Amino acid sequence: MAHPKPQQPQQPTMLSFARDLPNLCSLAGLLCAVLGIYYAILGNFPAAIIGVLWAVLFDWADGIIARQMKGRTDHHRAFGGQLDSLIDVVSFGVFPAIFLLSYGKFSPWFLPGAFLLVAASVIRLSYFNIFGLIDDKTYMGLALDNNVIILAFVFLFEGFIDHTVFSIILYALLMVFLALNLAPVRTPKFDGKWFCALMIYTLVLTGIYGWILWDRV
Repeated sequence: MAHPKPQQPQQPTMLSFARDLPNLCSLAGLLCAVLGIYYAILGNFPAAIIGVLWAVLFDWADGIIARQMKGRTDHHRAFGGQLDSLIDVVSFGVFPAIFLLSYGKFSPWFLPGAFLLVAASVIRLSYFNIFGLIDDKTYMGLALDNNVIILAFVFLFEGFIDHTVFSIILYALLMVFLALNLAPVRTPKFDGKWFCALMIYTLVLTGIYGWILWDRV
């Protein structure tokens, strides 16, 4: 008499993970990054900066929410980690590449830099997905989100400098970031206690860039 085969556990659907609160937060960050890319293509750089700043804020928030939630399965944690990493490629790899290209008026001279920015982001995140942190509070190389946090501040001075000169400064700055992202140096991981500082920074710069946009109307 044949014995019935034991039933395999039902595989969860893809959208079941999208309903997870930390993943919803990650997707909100992706939306902000896509909006930032959209406005960068249009040449509306203040709006693009606002979008990517909020992408950083949501990127930090999803990890904080995930650590506070109880009852999440190993599958939820693994899916969330992969989702976060892929979104980081868009927010901190594709966005700065498009931003650089658009500010350089899509000149072919800016294509190598755009490629290197995306390549560096996927190399760094692939490395991080395998090796993780050096310890609980230390990264290998500069974290990608720091690039756009600093970029948002530097771009405040764009209006005081000739466009051609600033495009060279922007190009050079992003290449420095790229080198630091891949450098074998230890950098601190800014944990949850810095989230309030990031929120204030995001709100203040959103206000400043919003005022710049209003002034242009």
